[in-house]
Amino acid sequence: MDPLLDFTGKVAVITGAAQGLGQLLAQELAKRGAKLVLCDINETGVKQVAKSIAASGAKVIAMRCDVASSEQCKAVVDSAIKAFGGVDIAVNNAGIAHEFMPLHDIDESIMDSQFAINVKGVQFGMRYQIQQMLKQGQGCILNVSSMAGLCGSPLGSAYAMAKHAVIGLTKTGAVEYGRANIRINAICPFFTLTPMVTNFADEEKQKKIGKIAPMNRLGEPKEVVATMLMMLSPANTYMTGQCIAVDGGVSAT
Repeated sequence: MDPLLDFTGKVAVITGAAQGLGQLLAQELAKRGAKLVLCDINETGVKQVAKSIAASGAKVIAMRCDVASSEQCKAVVDSAIKAFGGVDIAVNNAGIAHEFMPLHDIDESIMDSQFAINVKGVQFGMRYQIQQMLKQGQGCILNVSSMAGLCGSPLGSAYAMAKHAVIGLTKTGAVEYGRANIRINAICPFFTLTPMVTNFADEEKQKKIGKIAPMNRLGEPKEVVATMLMMLSPANTYMTGQCIAVDGGVSAT
């Protein structure tokens, strides 16, 4: 296997792995030899994903995790250590969106849910992942932000707030732990055809949103996951603190 994409023996933790980018990334890492610890608040869903992946011969465990709970995030890392001896790769992918609405209509409950899952959920994950990686002397963390974390997001202000915070966590973590050989980056997709998008936007709305991009369409999950694999690659040893747009050209406009 090309060493650029050889994850043989690497232990990868992925949150939000029951569907979307988390599920597809888990499948792709398994093909390349990784051992997987998958979690999601949807326990049934993530266990189904794990069962499917295990059928191919990959080593995988799955568990329920509400990333808004520090204790549950710790339990995921503890499970990885118990099952596979450590954590080489961590992908903080779990997140939620909110309905489109103007900033002046955003109430406290929306702010609270965005902060609890999209911000605290990333920090809680990083906290325990980094503690283990410091013991190991190495590690790689990839946080899933958004184009809404790099620029304004009309009608999505609370989501943009949270995803900007993920970028702040990413860059700060990269600076704090670079000398410990822990790489921390973020990926920032434009609207991508995962359930988070397709559950609220019908085909007509998807086409309308897609016109924002110079490539005149929304992203495909496989396109985002391809970039995630490159960012996580064991051969990609000098990239840290970067927030990479996968956006069909939106950030160039």
